[in-house]
Amino acid sequence: MRDAVDFREYQEGDLDGVLALCRQEAWSSYVDDRDRAHAVFTAPGVVSVVATDAGRVVGFAYFQTDRAIQAHLSLLVVELSVRRAGIARRIISHAFPLLGVARVDLITDTAEEFYRSLYHKEESGFRLYPPGIAASDG
Repeated sequence: MRDAVDFREYQEGDLDGVLALCRQEAWSSYVDDRDRAHAVFTAPGVVSVVATDAGRVVGFAYFQTDRAIQAHLSLLVVELSVRRAGIARRIISHAFPLLGVARVDLITDTAEEFYRSLYHKEESGFRLYPPGIAASDG
């Protein structure tokens, strides 16, 4: 499978596959409104990348970027059946030239081991929410 996986920028035809990956992770903020999700993945300042195998979306990431200094990795997901095959690492590698930045920041509460395996500098971070709004599922 590893050599058969293609990496490219997200297109509208990828939406169902991307939403299936989000559903796999129970990320309802994307799944609940497909039009909003597509708008997010194609917004100005956003770079979205898919990994496909025989046309099927098996991985996805979207980044917010200033295209000069830094970007933020907002979402990265790989289909459960193909995890640990290097797809996430290759999505990030594919994205860097598209982002045009020197660094990517991110927040994770589930994949620390994976991100520590990449060339990085670990720092403390926070995710802020508007007053009175409970922390969401992403």
